[in-house]
Amino acid sequence: MLVGSRSGAPPFDWDDPGTWAPALRGADSVYVTYYPDLAFPGAAAAIRDFSRLAVQSGARRLVLLSGRGEPEAQAAERELRESGAEWTILRAAFFFQNFSEHFLLGPVLDGEIAMPAGDVAEPFVDAEDVADVAVAALTDDRHIGEVYELTGPRLLTFADAAAEIGEAAGRDIAYVPVSPEEYAAALAEHMPADEARLLTDLFASVLDGRNAHLSDGVRRALGRPPRDFADFAPDTAATGVWEA
Repeated sequence: MLVGSRSGAPPFDWDDPGTWAPALRGADSVYVTYYPDLAFPGAAAAIRDFSRLAVQSGARRLVLLSGRGEPEAQAAERELRESGAEWTILRAAFFFQNFSEHFLLGPVLDGEIAMPAGDVAEPFVDAEDVADVAVAALTDDRHIGEVYELTGPRLLTFADAAAEIGEAAGRDIAYVPVSPEEYAAALAEHMPADEARLLTDLFASVLDGRNAHLSDGVRRALGRPPRDFADFAPDTAATGVWEA
């Protein structure tokens, strides 16, 4: 197995197509995850060029990590499907691990999660479940041509998630709903303003209620239920990652 990343060997960078072919050399199956997000400008074109190069390089199966309720991401999905490869699409909800390993860890440690989500519910999903589905799709022919919508087993608001994390960690964690403008301004302190705006627009759209429903993708793909946030929170708290 070869992992393509900017710090890997060989290095891989979505912004440098010259790194793509070395990373694809000898690959029969490829798990495609685009950074920063398939909804960003240029993503569909990058997926088009990458997927066709992958097929030319000998890859016969491509599995794409996509998002739920993202029309822009679906344009990238179409490009991958038209590459000539066997394909599977994984449309994932917000990961549990965003609270423990990614952009929401800092806010959790600060005791305040601010998001432009109002009181909308999200079917948060365990990234480990997504990984298990990806492995199955890469190795089992029965997943060819499938589009799996991957969610957890229940809907939670961000306030619900903050409360469950706080209970598991033994700390007070508050959720603060903010406007898209407030959120973009806060992000712009840590990244370019145009990227902050794009990310804010993405969150504001996918957290407008369109994804406030459960899907059976994990069960269909794996024959078992998805992991619950109620199991994730105490297991993660036990690692000490949420200790202030």
